[in-house]
Amino acid sequence: MLTAAARLLGDAERGSVERLLDGDPFGGAQVAERISMAGLAWWRQDARIFGYGSRRHLESLCWLGANLIPVNASPAAVSAFADMVAGEPRGCSSIVGSADAVLGLWSRLASSWGPSRDVRPNQPLMATSSPAPVPADPGVRLVRPDEIDLLFPAAVAMYTEEVGVSPTADGGERSYRERVGELVRARRAYARVINGQVVFKAELAVITKHTAQIQGVWTAPEWRGRGLARGGIAAIVRDALRRVAPSVSLYVNDYNTPARAVYERCGFQQVGTFATVLF
Repeated sequence: MLTAAARLLGDAERGSVERLLDGDPFGGAQVAERISMAGLAWWRQDARIFGYGSRRHLESLCWLGANLIPVNASPAAVSAFADMVAGEPRGCSSIVGSADAVLGLWSRLASSWGPSRDVRPNQPLMATSSPAPVPADPGVRLVRPDEIDLLFPAAVAMYTEEVGVSPTADGGERSYRERVGELVRARRAYARVINGQVVFKAELAVITKHTAQIQGVWTAPEWRGRGLARGGIAAIVRDALRRVAPSVSLYVNDYNTPARAVYERCGFQQVGTFATVLF
Protein backbone atom coordinates (compact mmCIF):
# COMPACT_ATOMS: atom_id res chain seq x y z
CA MET A 1 0.00 0.00 0.00
CA LEU A 2 2.86 2.38 0.73
CA THR A 3 4.56 1.88 -2.61
CA ALA A 4 1.33 2.33 -4.58
CA ALA A 5 1.29 6.03 -3.73
CA ALA A 6 4.47 6.75 -5.75
CA ARG A 7 3.82 7.78 -9.34
CA LEU A 8 5.24 9.69 -12.28
CA LEU A 9 4.21 13.35 -12.23
CA GLY A 10 3.32 15.62 -15.12
CA ASP A 11 2.51 19.26 -15.73
CA ALA A 12 -1.06 18.85 -14.43
CA GLU A 13 0.40 18.66 -10.91
CA ARG A 14 2.84 21.54 -11.25
CA GLY A 15 0.99 23.68 -8.71
CA SER A 16 1.23 21.00 -6.02
CA VAL A 17 4.88 20.42 -6.83
CA GLU A 18 5.74 24.10 -6.57
CA ARG A 19 3.94 24.40 -3.24
CA LEU A 20 5.94 21.48 -1.87
CA LEU A 21 9.20 23.00 -3.13
CA ASP A 22 8.30 26.36 -1.59
CA GLY A 23 8.18 24.55 1.75
CA ASP A 24 11.79 23.38 1.36
CA PRO A 25 13.47 26.38 -0.29
CA PHE A 26 17.05 25.25 0.35
CA GLY A 27 16.82 21.47 0.19
CA GLY A 28 14.68 21.53 -2.94
CA ALA A 29 16.49 24.31 -4.78
CA GLN A 30 18.11 22.14 -7.46
CA VAL A 31 14.78 20.63 -8.46
CA ALA A 32 12.88 23.92 -8.13
CA GLU A 33 15.14 25.70 -10.62
CA ARG A 34 14.73 23.02 -13.25
CA ILE A 35 10.96 22.81 -12.88
CA SER A 36 10.60 26.59 -13.04
CA MET A 37 12.45 26.54 -16.37
CA ALA A 38 10.83 23.58 -18.09
CA GLY A 39 7.92 22.18 -16.07
CA LEU A 40 7.52 18.51 -15.22
CA ALA A 41 7.22 16.78 -18.59
CA TRP A 42 10.00 14.19 -18.92
CA TRP A 43 10.56 14.93 -22.61
CA ARG A 44 11.43 18.57 -21.81
CA GLN A 45 13.52 17.79 -18.77
CA ASP A 46 15.40 14.68 -19.88
CA ALA A 47 14.41 13.49 -16.41
CA ARG A 48 11.47 11.97 -14.58
CA ILE A 49 9.83 13.46 -11.51
CA PHE A 50 8.11 11.04 -9.13
CA GLY A 51 5.67 12.04 -6.43
CA TYR A 52 4.46 10.38 -3.26
CA GLY A 53 1.08 11.14 -1.74
CA SER A 54 -2.39 11.84 -3.03
CA ARG A 55 -3.15 14.36 -5.74
CA ARG A 56 -4.67 16.62 -3.11
CA HIS A 57 -1.74 16.25 -0.72
CA LEU A 58 1.60 15.67 -2.43
CA GLU A 59 4.06 14.77 0.32
CA SER A 60 7.41 14.06 -1.38
CA LEU A 61 9.27 14.35 -4.67
CA CYS A 62 12.06 12.45 -6.35
CA TRP A 63 13.93 13.79 -9.39
CA LEU A 64 15.64 11.18 -11.58
CA GLY A 65 17.88 12.46 -14.33
CA ALA A 66 21.62 13.04 -14.32
CA ASN A 67 21.21 13.02 -10.53
CA LEU A 68 18.72 11.34 -8.20
CA ILE A 69 17.37 14.03 -5.86
CA PRO A 70 14.75 13.31 -3.17
CA VAL A 71 12.88 16.30 -1.74
CA ASN A 72 10.96 16.23 1.55
CA ALA A 73 11.04 12.45 1.34
CA SER A 74 9.61 10.59 4.34
CA PRO A 75 10.75 7.02 5.09
CA ALA A 76 7.63 5.69 3.36
CA ALA A 77 8.34 7.85 0.31
CA VAL A 78 11.97 6.71 0.25
CA SER A 79 10.83 3.11 0.22
CA ALA A 80 8.35 3.80 -2.56
CA PHE A 81 10.85 5.69 -4.72
CA ALA A 82 13.47 2.97 -4.26
CA ASP A 83 10.98 0.32 -5.34
CA MET A 84 10.21 2.32 -8.50
CA VAL A 85 13.81 2.65 -9.69
CA ALA A 86 15.63 -0.36 -8.25
CA GLY A 87 14.72 -2.58 -11.19
CA GLU A 88 16.29 -0.35 -13.84
CA PRO A 89 19.97 0.27 -14.61
CA ARG A 90 21.54 3.21 -12.84
CA GLY A 91 21.82 6.20 -15.17
CA CYS A 92 22.56 8.95 -12.66
CA SER A 93 26.00 10.11 -11.55
CA SER A 94 25.00 10.83 -7.95
CA ILE A 95 22.27 10.73 -5.32
CA VAL A 96 22.11 14.05 -3.48
CA GLY A 97 19.74 15.75 -1.07
CA SER A 98 18.55 15.53 2.52
CA ALA A 99 20.83 13.11 4.35
CA ASP A 100 18.12 10.87 5.79
CA ALA A 101 16.47 10.42 2.39
CA VAL A 102 19.71 9.94 0.43
CA LEU A 103 21.12 7.38 2.85
CA GLY A 104 17.76 5.63 3.02
CA LEU A 105 17.64 5.38 -0.77
CA TRP A 106 21.20 4.15 -0.94
CA SER A 107 20.58 1.43 1.64
CA ARG A 108 17.84 0.09 -0.65
CA LEU A 109 19.62 0.66 -4.00
CA ALA A 110 23.20 -0.32 -3.19
CA SER A 111 22.70 -3.98 -4.04
CA SER A 112 21.46 -3.18 -7.55
CA TRP A 113 23.19 0.15 -8.28
CA GLY A 114 26.48 -0.27 -6.45
CA PRO A 115 29.27 0.05 -5.90
CA SER A 116 29.57 3.76 -5.18
CA ARG A 117 32.78 5.70 -5.68
CA ASP A 118 32.23 7.72 -2.51
CA VAL A 119 29.54 8.30 0.11
CA ARG A 120 29.52 11.65 1.92
CA PRO A 121 26.96 11.20 4.69
CA ASN A 122 27.22 14.54 6.48
CA GLN A 123 27.23 17.77 4.45
CA PRO A 124 25.92 20.80 6.35
CA LEU A 125 23.40 22.77 4.30
CA MET A 126 23.94 26.44 5.12
CA ALA A 127 22.23 29.72 4.24
CA THR A 128 22.28 33.44 4.89
CA SER A 129 20.01 36.34 4.01
CA SER A 130 22.35 39.11 5.17
CA PRO A 131 25.59 40.58 3.79
CA ALA A 132 28.68 38.99 5.27
CA PRO A 133 30.04 40.63 8.45
CA VAL A 134 33.56 40.52 6.95
CA PRO A 135 35.01 42.75 4.20
CA ALA A 136 34.23 41.74 0.63
CA ASP A 137 37.15 41.34 -1.75
CA PRO A 138 36.78 44.14 -4.33
CA GLY A 139 38.82 42.09 -6.79
CA VAL A 140 36.23 39.30 -7.00
CA ARG A 141 33.96 39.97 -9.96
CA LEU A 142 31.80 38.34 -12.58
CA VAL A 143 33.77 36.48 -15.24
CA ARG A 144 33.43 37.99 -18.72
CA PRO A 145 32.45 35.88 -21.74
CA ASP A 146 35.89 36.48 -23.26
CA GLU A 147 37.46 34.89 -20.16
CA ILE A 148 35.90 31.41 -20.43
CA ASP A 149 39.23 29.91 -21.50
CA LEU A 150 40.85 31.58 -18.50
CA LEU A 151 38.29 30.14 -16.09
CA PHE A 152 38.09 26.66 -17.58
CA PRO A 153 41.35 25.20 -16.14
CA ALA A 154 40.38 26.40 -12.66
CA ALA A 155 36.92 24.86 -13.04
CA VAL A 156 38.47 21.54 -14.09
CA ALA A 157 40.90 21.66 -11.15
CA MET A 158 38.07 22.34 -8.68
CA TYR A 159 35.89 19.53 -10.04
CA THR A 160 38.75 17.03 -10.06
CA GLU A 161 39.77 17.90 -6.52
CA GLU A 162 36.22 17.80 -5.17
CA VAL A 163 34.76 14.82 -7.03
CA GLY A 164 37.87 12.72 -7.54
CA VAL A 165 37.69 12.40 -11.33
CA SER A 166 38.26 14.92 -14.09
CA PRO A 167 35.15 16.27 -15.86
CA THR A 168 37.11 16.01 -19.11
CA ALA A 169 37.54 12.23 -18.82
CA ASP A 170 35.80 9.92 -21.28
CA GLY A 171 35.12 12.68 -23.77
CA GLY A 172 33.50 15.04 -21.27
CA GLU A 173 35.57 18.14 -22.04
CA ARG A 174 33.15 19.63 -24.56
CA SER A 175 30.04 19.30 -22.39
CA TYR A 176 31.86 20.61 -19.31
CA ARG A 177 33.23 23.57 -21.24
CA GLU A 178 29.69 24.31 -22.42
CA ARG A 179 28.45 24.24 -18.82
CA VAL A 180 31.18 26.65 -17.71
CA GLY A 181 30.30 28.92 -20.62
CA GLU A 182 26.62 28.86 -19.72
CA LEU A 183 27.39 29.97 -16.17
CA VAL A 184 29.60 32.80 -17.41
CA ARG A 185 27.09 34.07 -19.95
CA ALA A 186 24.32 33.91 -17.33
CA ARG A 187 26.39 36.14 -15.01
CA ARG A 188 26.71 33.38 -12.41
CA ALA A 189 30.48 32.82 -12.42
CA TYR A 190 32.84 34.83 -10.19
CA ALA A 191 36.62 34.93 -10.01
CA ARG A 192 39.62 36.79 -8.67
CA VAL A 193 42.28 37.08 -11.36
CA ILE A 194 45.88 37.97 -10.53
CA ASN A 195 48.55 38.24 -13.25
CA GLY A 196 46.35 36.39 -15.70
CA GLN A 197 45.61 33.48 -13.34
CA VAL A 198 42.35 32.60 -11.62
CA VAL A 199 43.28 32.36 -7.94
CA PHE A 200 39.72 32.11 -6.57
CA LYS A 201 36.44 31.13 -8.19
CA ALA A 202 32.86 30.09 -7.42
CA GLU A 203 29.51 29.98 -9.17
CA LEU A 204 25.83 30.43 -8.48
CA ALA A 205 25.01 26.98 -9.82
CA VAL A 206 21.33 27.10 -8.77
CA ILE A 207 19.00 30.10 -8.67
CA THR A 208 15.38 30.08 -7.53
CA LYS A 209 12.99 32.73 -6.29
CA HIS A 210 14.10 31.80 -2.77
CA THR A 211 17.85 31.33 -2.97
CA ALA A 212 21.06 31.41 -4.97
CA GLN A 213 23.14 28.32 -4.28
CA ILE A 214 26.93 28.66 -4.39
CA GLN A 215 28.91 25.74 -5.74
CA GLY A 216 32.36 25.21 -7.18
CA VAL A 217 34.25 27.21 -4.55
CA TRP A 218 37.98 26.89 -5.20
CA THR A 219 41.22 28.67 -4.31
CA ALA A 220 44.43 27.93 -6.20
CA PRO A 221 46.64 25.76 -3.94
CA GLU A 222 49.51 28.24 -3.82
CA TRP A 223 47.12 30.99 -2.68
CA ARG A 224 45.44 29.11 0.14
CA GLY A 225 45.69 30.37 3.70
CA ARG A 226 45.66 34.04 2.69
CA GLY A 227 41.97 34.81 3.27
CA LEU A 228 40.99 34.88 -0.39
CA ALA A 229 38.02 32.59 0.09
CA ARG A 230 36.60 34.62 2.97
CA GLY A 231 36.69 37.88 1.03
CA GLY A 232 35.54 36.13 -2.14
CA ILE A 233 32.50 34.53 -0.54
CA ALA A 234 31.62 37.85 1.08
CA ALA A 235 31.75 39.53 -2.34
CA ILE A 236 29.55 36.87 -3.93
CA VAL A 237 26.99 37.03 -1.11
CA ARG A 238 26.81 40.81 -1.44
CA ASP A 239 26.26 40.68 -5.21
CA ALA A 240 23.83 37.74 -5.10
CA LEU A 241 21.63 39.37 -2.45
CA ARG A 242 21.61 42.63 -4.37
CA ARG A 243 21.07 41.20 -7.83
CA VAL A 244 19.77 37.62 -7.75
CA ALA A 245 17.85 36.21 -4.75
CA PRO A 246 16.78 37.00 -1.16
CA SER A 247 19.15 34.41 0.30
CA VAL A 248 22.36 32.58 -0.52
CA SER A 249 22.92 28.91 0.31
CA LEU A 250 25.47 26.13 -0.12
CA TYR A 251 26.42 22.73 1.23
CA VAL A 252 29.85 21.60 2.35
CA ASN A 253 31.55 18.39 3.43
CA ASP A 254 31.63 18.13 7.21
CA TYR A 255 35.34 17.26 7.18
CA ASN A 256 36.26 20.43 5.25
CA THR A 257 37.01 22.42 8.39
CA PRO A 258 38.64 25.42 6.65
CA ALA A 259 35.68 25.89 4.30
CA ARG A 260 33.15 25.60 7.10
CA ALA A 261 35.05 28.23 9.06
CA VAL A 262 34.95 30.58 6.05
CA TYR A 263 31.20 30.17 5.61
CA GLU A 264 30.52 30.69 9.30
CA ARG A 265 32.67 33.84 9.30
CA CYS A 266 30.61 35.05 6.34
CA GLY A 267 27.36 34.65 8.30
CA PHE A 268 26.08 31.30 7.01
CA GLN A 269 24.09 29.19 9.44
CA GLN A 270 23.21 25.52 9.13
CA VAL A 271 19.63 24.93 7.97
CA GLY A 272 19.80 21.20 7.24
CA THR A 273 22.09 18.30 6.39
CA PHE A 274 22.74 16.88 2.95
CA ALA A 275 24.39 13.65 1.88
CA THR A 276 25.84 12.66 -1.48
CA VAL A 277 26.51 9.28 -3.06
CA LEU A 278 28.94 9.53 -6.00
CA PHE A 279 29.26 6.95 -8.78
